[in-house]
Amino acid sequence: MNGASAGAGVEAPLVYQAWKGNNVFFLRGRFIFGPDARSLFVTMFLIIAPVSIFCVFVAKGLMNDFSYGLGLPVMVAAVVFTAYDMSLLLLTSARDPGIIPRNAHPPEPEGFEGNAEVGANQTPPLRLPRVKDVVVNGITVKTKYCDTCMLYRPPRCSHCSICNNCVERFDHHCPWVGQCIGLRNYRFFYMFVFSTTLLCLYVFGFCWVYIIKIRDAEQITIWKAMAKTPASIALVVYTFIAVWFVGGLSVFHLYLMSTNQTTYENFRYRYDQRANPYNRGVVENIKEIFFTPIPVSRNNFGAKVPQDQGLRPRSTNGFMSPNMGRAVGDIEMGRKPVAWDEPRMAAEIGDLGGLGNLLEDKDGRFRNVSPDLSRDALAVGGLDEQGSSAMNPPRTSWGVEAGR
Repeated sequence: MNGASAGAGVEAPLVYQAWKGNNVFFLRGRFIFGPDARSLFVTMFLIIAPVSIFCVFVAKGLMNDFSYGLGLPVMVAAVVFTAYDMSLLLLTSARDPGIIPRNAHPPEPEGFEGNAEVGANQTPPLRLPRVKDVVVNGITVKTKYCDTCMLYRPPRCSHCSICNNCVERFDHHCPWVGQCIGLRNYRFFYMFVFSTTLLCLYVFGFCWVYIIKIRDAEQITIWKAMAKTPASIALVVYTFIAVWFVGGLSVFHLYLMSTNQTTYENFRYRYDQRANPYNRGVVENIKEIFFTPIPVSRNNFGAKVPQDQGLRPRSTNGFMSPNMGRAVGDIEMGRKPVAWDEPRMAAEIGDLGGLGNLLEDKDGRFRNVSPDLSRDALAVGGLDEQGSSAMNPPRTSWGVEAGR
């Protein structure tokens, strides 16, 4: 009674506070970043610093040294363009990219119709298949089971090893924006990369305009004019190098969008060697990226963790994970291989300390059972009437143990 009263008095944490992924949250879960969110400051510096130099030494020079009224519009356009670029960067990195919430329990195999007669009080352990076939536009696509999230990933979904989440239409994890690129932010990612390319070309072009105007005004050679504005030369070199990266990335993703591929699919599956079930033609593919509504997030990070999850264990009916019973390591996660039951058994032994003293050695019945240790309590703890461990103990997506 005291434990129940204490548990009832504890306020449930918010979803973002108990989140199992590696994300970083701000403003009570309104903004979600990847674990490498600090790289955003590097990206912002690489954009804002050269634009600031451009405004101070080039645009201001055009405004002061020449009477064409060219400098002020050039400076205003550069500032507005940079602000637009920064907003796209934040829209890419500070929103849910399409994270699929983790399951509280492993899924039940399809087509299971109840208890099979293999014994008086025993059901057969059924192993979940590692992959499932899904038909997409008449083409069979294999979907994998994710041990970490305990779900079958939808088509085009993959588990990010950096953020530790399954992401819909996973493209890649971009360290420059500190976030996964997926279903809900790919549009803004491409717009950010493309606008950065245009900004580089803008700065590059007007640096040359300033150099040529100095040459014409002073009637000197182009080399002497360049020597008079070293800031312009530094920006020309910087933007020339940068445009090869962001420009090349823009062209590559334009190709991916026109063929309806993701970066992950392009490098792993190579659709040029087999049919792409998602390719519906260039026009429809582009429309799918830019002119379709962005799906609502599956996660409400500012909501409270549901109290009813994990309080009552769901019957597992003897179902087993694809990797149960052998040491496994999530290949995509890069974690150290551990036995499937090892963490669960350690937790159960710790929670049910001294339970071995309650067992009779021959007939398998309990002896000296405390009145508080009822059959239901034993079921929650992971033991049935025969003293065998339950296959899949109840657990929640947020790491809160059942009944606590």
